[in-house]
Amino acid sequence: MICHVVMWKFQPGTQAQQAQFFQGLRQLQGVIPSLVSCRVEENVGPGDYDAVLIARFHDLEGLEAYRTHPRHQEVSALCWAIRVGRASVDFVE
Repeated sequence: MICHVVMWKFQPGTQAQQAQFFQGLRQLQGVIPSLVSCRVEENVGPGDYDAVLIARFHDLEGLEAYRTHPRHQEVSALCWAIRVGRASVDFVE
């Protein structure tokens, strides 16, 4: 199993767009066949990032299919417009 973790820092005043982005990410499960599970959480305390995605795939090919899927690309476009930072890591569980 591949675990894909992404953290974002967003521009101040973009809460409405963030909510739309998070909802779009959550709706990808069941739409993108290779996405086994998807969890999106907002930071509730002080920290360097505002939110995190934890997604699981059976293999790296599944992760790549997710990255290039048109629906994921569409949701990601909103994130590009409101983020100021991003960090990610992929690892084997």
